Amino acid sequence: MSKQTHAFQAEVAQLLHLVTHSLYSNQEIFLRELISNASDACDKLRFEALNNNALYEDAPELQVRLSFDKAAKTLTITDNGIGMTAQEAIDHLGTIAKSGTKDFMSKLSGDQKSDAQLIGQFGVGFYSGFIVAEKITVETRRAGAAAAEGVRWISGGTGDFEVETITRAERGTSVILHLREEALEYANTWKLKEIVGKYSDHISLPILMEKEEWQDGELIDPSNEEAGRKPGGMVKTGEWETINKASALWTRPKKDITDEQYADFYKQISRDFEAPLTWTHNRVEGSTEYTQLLYIPSKAPQDLWNRDKKAGIKLYVKRVFIMDEAEALMPSYLRFVKGVVDSADLPLNVSRELLQESRDVKAIREGCTKRVLSMLEDLAKHDKAPEASGDVTDVLSEEDKAKIGQYTKFYAEFGAVLKEGLGEDFANKDRLSKLLRFASTTSDTVSVSFADYKARMKDGQDAIYYITADTLAAAKNSPQLEVFKKKGIEVLLMTDRVDEWALNFVHEFDGTPLQSVAKGAFDLGKLQDEEEKKAAEDAAETFKPVLAKLKEALKDKAEDVRVTSRLVDSPACLVVTDDGMSMQLARMLKQAGQQAPEVKPVLEVNPEHALVKKLDGSVHFHDLAHILFDQALLAEGGLPEDPAAYVKRVNALLS
Repeated sequence: MSKQTHAFQAEVAQLLHLVTHSLYSNQEIFLRELISNASDACDKLRFEALNNNALYEDAPELQVRLSFDKAAKTLTITDNGIGMTAQEAIDHLGTIAKSGTKDFMSKLSGDQKSDAQLIGQFGVGFYSGFIVAEKITVETRRAGAAAAEGVRWISGGTGDFEVETITRAERGTSVILHLREEALEYANTWKLKEIVGKYSDHISLPILMEKEEWQDGELIDPSNEEAGRKPGGMVKTGEWETINKASALWTRPKKDITDEQYADFYKQISRDFEAPLTWTHNRVEGSTEYTQLLYIPSKAPQDLWNRDKKAGIKLYVKRVFIMDEAEALMPSYLRFVKGVVDSADLPLNVSRELLQESRDVKAIREGCTKRVLSMLEDLAKHDKAPEASGDVTDVLSEEDKAKIGQYTKFYAEFGAVLKEGLGEDFANKDRLSKLLRFASTTSDTVSVSFADYKARMKDGQDAIYYITADTLAAAKNSPQLEVFKKKGIEVLLMTDRVDEWALNFVHEFDGTPLQSVAKGAFDLGKLQDEEEKKAAEDAAETFKPVLAKLKEALKDKAEDVRVTSRLVDSPACLVVTDDGMSMQLARMLKQAGQQAPEVKPVLEVNPEHALVKKLDGSVHFHDLAHILFDQALLAEGGLPEDPAAYVKRVNALLS
């Protein structure tokens, strides 16, 4: 192929402008990204070679090499991985997923250091080379292709790039950075070693650099040593040395790994620039042998709720990389967990289909799930500092002190996802129930567990009361809570969209039933004295004629109309039957475009309210009945079926 010029995709051009003009404060991340890409290329070769060993050609030892030429002002990163064809070079280096670019752009904060760290998260790491290079040349050949099918790709990082065919004996890729004048510090052995040690020490491949040694300068006058020598310098010896540990972090003993190394490894595999919240590293032995290194991030990724995105942990078999996102190794509700599983038992040619059927995989999945839940339980246990009793103050280890407040941070990011497990993981439902946290009528913060609630229950209370709503404000101000507030009974406020669905799978906690305050007839059992019950029964009897008229007026909207003692200040509220779908869940299903049954709620009225008393004998009975219903609907987050008719009725009564 003769030399061809191609225009960059518009999003790439926009990204390159940003990289070359804005990201200066943390330049060195470019090397981390390019080494990671080189490592990925070697992993891809190793995987493809499982079915075609000839791809290794005459170089079975996979490696990454760094070299520089001060005179030419170049830095080269070379791998002997899978390489690229000409079309792959055009596609991979000239185009990126639009969503990736848009996500990257939307995350930019103006903090250049943070912006630079973000670049690796969206699959745009190659372009970070332009932070330090005025031009990049890529020379590559696909493994298994002929030497004459090599490719050279060149760009100055502006609007276009050139591609041509070359002869390249070695498979793999060389990325040649033509350094800017102000970036010549990267053509230096010690600087490169420092960066590799900081970011890429845990790459399981050897990263090689040519050794240097000091050489004295030549004599100015060979016949007169006293005349002195020309300045000496470092000279390359022709020997290559490994400058990273070149062993997978998870294969090392835990005692030999520092917290900083664990955190750096997490950043490498997750492309996250923040340290993880916590992690666990274990070798599991028994019927199934594997090593797990699992991390819980400190922040939720932007695509956490994207159901189409594959999520999972990296799978290795006997240290051979198999796949990047092995979702079969972790349940969906733990999709935020990052890490590595290295199995000693799975076959090297395992596929995604085989992963779904393998007993070993099922055992690994169960083991990883239990380990993650154990981590969360430990964080939850130490989330609050213990209270001092008398003159005795609890003494905490430094490790436990560091855990204070960590579970609260985790739950704010991932609590809603964790609730999905109630319907997906019945084996661990009880463990998950203990990890849930909610706001309540006594606490605006999402910090109340079912166990906390039970410990505060009133004498005679035989249920855990809760309410679901779209927002915390809607939940706190719901009419259904009025009598509970009056009697000082705590109610859990559930405001995540997943709550309605999740609570279909949790009906009790530690033997105490859960009861929605918006479902079923009102009954506080022993918490309601006989006098109150008698007054409610008398009111229902007295109000029978009005109830009958209300039922007739609202027969198309309400399943039933009844008197209630759950209201104190409001005239009416809507509830559903014990086994009925809540109105909130029905609305959510419709908004999501799913089929939902028509829910006809029960209208409950407060016989002590002035507006309800006014019904009896009113000439505006029909309008008042519909206003009562529509106001109750508004109070619980719904909208009147006919807003214009509602406004017309209210205006007529006001005038």
